[in-house]
Amino acid sequence: MREISLDRLRTLVVIADHGSFADAARQLNLAPPTISLHVAELEARIGAPLLNRTRGHVRPTAIGETLLARARRLLADADQALDEVRRQVEGLTGRVRLGASTGAIAHLLPQALQALRVEHPGIDVQVQVLTSQASLSQLRDGSLDIGLVALPQVAGKGLKLTPWRRDPIVAYLPADWQPPARVSPAWLAGRALILNDSSTQLSRVTSEWFAAAGLYPEARIELNYNDAIKSLVAAGYGATLLPQEGEVQQHDPRIVRRPLRPGLWRQLGIACRDGEVERAIGHVLAALARLR
Repeated sequence: MREISLDRLRTLVVIADHGSFADAARQLNLAPPTISLHVAELEARIGAPLLNRTRGHVRPTAIGETLLARARRLLADADQALDEVRRQVEGLTGRVRLGASTGAIAHLLPQALQALRVEHPGIDVQVQVLTSQASLSQLRDGSLDIGLVALPQVAGKGLKLTPWRRDPIVAYLPADWQPPARVSPAWLAGRALILNDSSTQLSRVTSEWFAAAGLYPEARIELNYNDAIKSLVAAGYGATLLPQEGEVQQHDPRIVRRPLRPGLWRQLGIACRDGEVERAIGHVLAALARLR
């Protein structure tokens, strides 16, 4: 069944508004025969007259009035859809899907989101808690736009990976342990540990830090939620090694934070699809880049 064209409906609406085929032709910048053809095609599709022509004035029939009411809504919806798409193309609005670890979400993203809210209030950033591997996987299948991932990673074909931040990894310890000014692998290995699980880049980095000293301690518990880990440290359950992600001060007096000897760093990168990106995604990338 042949569909009704929006152009034909627009012609019908303009004729009804002006009461004249000739005025409609001038308004739409179309030849009069084209206007007549549009109406004839609509009437053939409907199977009934849509306009009455009396004394040089054109009025809709009862059936024409019914179609006109629907046509006005359809045209308004189409114009609104085009306006929304145009605003998204121009970067004024848009939805950006971002994946990151809990630590990055808690301590780094808020600064970027605050700047975006001021500079680009129409952009909606949807944040998911994801491991680096999960972020890269969802970027490849198109269900994610930006991933904050721990380096090193193999981006793979179609993805771009840009180094972003280099944050120190420090020890978080129960305050009553009375730790030294700098914590070494030998001092920490014999104590209860709460660490990230082996699927994470942070686990690999910390394992290498211990291994360089010939030590291979086993964690008392493995978690990937940094705030939960810190709560356990505050309860005296164990110590942990976590990145210092933009934290200004230590709020919980039950926890002390110590630098490591030798020093250890966690590197983060920004992953996205290669090639030209939508403007909304570009605005989010620019906000993140300012947090380097």
